Amino acid sequence: MTTAQTPELDVQPTPLALLLLGREADPKSERGVECPGDLPSPSDPDLVARARAAKEKLGDKVFVLGHHYQRDEVIQFADVTGDSFKLARDAAARPEAEYIVFCGVHFMAESADILTSDDQKVVLPDLAAGCSMADMATAEQVAECWDVLTEAGIAEQVVPVSYMNSSADIKAFTGKHGGTICTSSNAKRALDWAFEQGEKVLFLPDQHLGRNTAVRDMGMSLDDCVVYNPHKPNGGLTAQELRDAKMILWRGHCSVHGRFSLDSVDDVRERIPGVNVLVHPECKHEVVASADYVGSTEYIIKTLEAAPAGSKWAIGTELNLVRRLANRFAPEGKEIVFLDKTVCFCSTMNRIDLPHLVWALESLAEGNLVNRIEVDKETEAFAKLALERMLALP
Repeated sequence: MTTAQTPELDVQPTPLALLLLGREADPKSERGVECPGDLPSPSDPDLVARARAAKEKLGDKVFVLGHHYQRDEVIQFADVTGDSFKLARDAAARPEAEYIVFCGVHFMAESADILTSDDQKVVLPDLAAGCSMADMATAEQVAECWDVLTEAGIAEQVVPVSYMNSSADIKAFTGKHGGTICTSSNAKRALDWAFEQGEKVLFLPDQHLGRNTAVRDMGMSLDDCVVYNPHKPNGGLTAQELRDAKMILWRGHCSVHGRFSLDSVDDVRERIPGVNVLVHPECKHEVVASADYVGSTEYIIKTLEAAPAGSKWAIGTELNLVRRLANRFAPEGKEIVFLDKTVCFCSTMNRIDLPHLVWALESLAEGNLVNRIEVDKETEAFAKLALERMLALP
C-alpha cells in the first residue's frame, strides 16, 4: 500500500504513550521528569575522581545508598547496599547525614523520605529513574477499584496489602484503609496478618508476588485468586467473582522478572546439567513452580554465599546483580549464569549512571540542593502508618 492509499486514522495518543515518547512530563509518575542543569560527559575520564572528591568534600553530610540492581560504576560509591526497604531503614538510622543520595528508583527515595527526619533531604540523581511496576497502579485507579469493591458489597471485608515497590500515594491509600506494606521477604507474614483482619486481600501492584505467596507459601489455589485489570470496566470481573475470591491481585508486574519463562528454565536445565534454578518471587507462577529455590534479593545473595564450591546456578533476577554475584563467587568455583539467554537490565534503575551521580554530588558540595524527593505531609502520615504496621509484624 502506498502512502497515498493509506487511510487517515483518527487515533489520539494516550497520556501514557506521550509520556513514554518523551513528549509529556508527569511529575507524579515514577518516570519523573528530566533533570535540570548540565550533566558531565559520560566519556569524561575524570568522573570517578570527581565523584570521590565531591563525596570527600561533603563528608558526613552525605550518605549514599546503592540498590543491588545498580551498575558497578555507581555501586562503588555507595556507603551501604541492599534492597529498597533495607536502604530506607539504613537512611533513617543515619540522622547526622543532611543529604541522603539514593541510587535506586523513585519509590525507594520516597520511602526514604517518609522514614527519615524532616531535617534530612533525600536526593535522586535522575528523576526519570522510576519503576514501571509502581506506575501500573495510580491513586485514581486504586480509588476506583475500591468503589468497585464497595458496590460489590465486600470492601469492609478487604484488607489492602501493598508491595514496597509502589508509590507513596499507594502506600498512603493502604495505610488509610487499614492495610500494611510488605517486602518480597515478608509477604507471607503480611498476608497472614491481613487475613486475621479481614476475609480478603487486595494485593498491589505486583500480581505475581501476591499469587506466588498465596499459592506457594499459604496453600491457596489458583482459583482463590482473581486479577483486577484497572483498564477494564469493574476490573474485568463480575461482582460474584470478587465475592468468591480470597486474593484480588492487581494487574501489575515487574518488566525484568516478568520476562523469565518456563522455556527459560527448561533451556538452562538442558544446557547446564545439575544446575540449580534460583528465582525472585516477582517471576511468573509457572517459573516459580519449576524453580529449585525462590526468594527475595537478600535470600538470593545468602543462598549463593552458602552454596558449595563447584555448584551451578541460574538466577532469575536483574542482570547487574547476577553479573556482580558471578564475579564475586567465581574464585570459589561457583558457576552463576543469568536465567534468560536475552540480556535484560532494569532500564529505569540504570538511569542512575556516573554522570548523574557526579552532577548530584558536585551540586550538593557547592551548596545547591537538586532533585529532592519530598512526600507531602498527609501522604507521608498515612504511608508511614502502613509501613509501621509492617514493622510491627511478628
